[in-house]
Amino acid sequence: MSIVQTETSGAARLRIAAILSAVGAMLLFSINDVAIKFLSGDYALHQIVLIRSVIALAALLVLVLPFQGGFARLRTGRLGMHVLRGLCVVVANMTFFTALAAMPLAEAVAIFFVSPLLITAFSVLFLGETVGARRWIAVIVGLAGVVIMLQPGTEAFHAAALLPLLAATAYAFLNILTRKIGSTESATTMTFYILLTFIAVSGGMGLLFGDGRHAGTGDASLEFLLRSWVWPAPRDWSVLLVLGFANAFAGLLISQAYRVGEPAMVAPFEYVAMPLAVFWGVLVFGEWPDTIAWFGIALIIGGGLYMLLREAIQNSRIAARRPPPVR
Repeated sequence: MSIVQTETSGAARLRIAAILSAVGAMLLFSINDVAIKFLSGDYALHQIVLIRSVIALAALLVLVLPFQGGFARLRTGRLGMHVLRGLCVVVANMTFFTALAAMPLAEAVAIFFVSPLLITAFSVLFLGETVGARRWIAVIVGLAGVVIMLQPGTEAFHAAALLPLLAATAYAFLNILTRKIGSTESATTMTFYILLTFIAVSGGMGLLFGDGRHAGTGDASLEFLLRSWVWPAPRDWSVLLVLGFANAFAGLLISQAYRVGEPAMVAPFEYVAMPLAVFWGVLVFGEWPDTIAWFGIALIIGGGLYMLLREAIQNSRIAARRPPPVR
């Protein structure tokens, strides 16, 4: 096999690995979203996140790390970047989960899914990648879908709907940072420091708000943030365990996806979470998007899928311009 063939085959394998990692992560993240929304009426968000993160960290250290070089694998010379990534994912998670307490699952996920569009834009601004005019149009179409779902200036507008938009922005920055440090840091290392950041932030929030003295606002999202800590009921521990394991392996998979794949190529595959959100919303919570929500969802997903199509066309053209393999 020629050198050109070997390089092409290796690049194809990396693309497939990145795509499969992204799809697997979205499945686990959707389970995570359902579980947190299920618990949002009884526990404080920071308590759920702390318990989830401790379980996830234990799973990482016991089930993954021994097979990847042990604790030596966690050494890093880019601690500042890991902390910055951790803060991005904390903001993304906290704002999105706060929205879930007051919004239907599918609508929150749909608004959050402006993130792949933002990732495409940020990959140009911060990574110097090239995006053509048609893909910029796809970004604009997706953003129009978000505006339709938010319905600003109408009685249907709810301030909580802005939270998934903030989460999407933080998540986009997270994955751009992942791409920047992915050449030197493993997915395990990146997941480890994210979990440490979660534990530190949620523990600090527990010290500030865990006694519940600021609760009683009457707003579902604020109550989720300010509710006092209580010992979980026995039936809820199984949900918390699922949360922890799903979070650990979802974090590994999504870090791996953006570590080995270009953000503009990986991001559209995250849209698999949208039908999953509709499915879980109907099955678990009896929530079905209305006509306006479906229209916004269609624009957001349409923009993302169009970018995916343009990516495939661009890759095929690049492959066609390569010299034929030496036989």
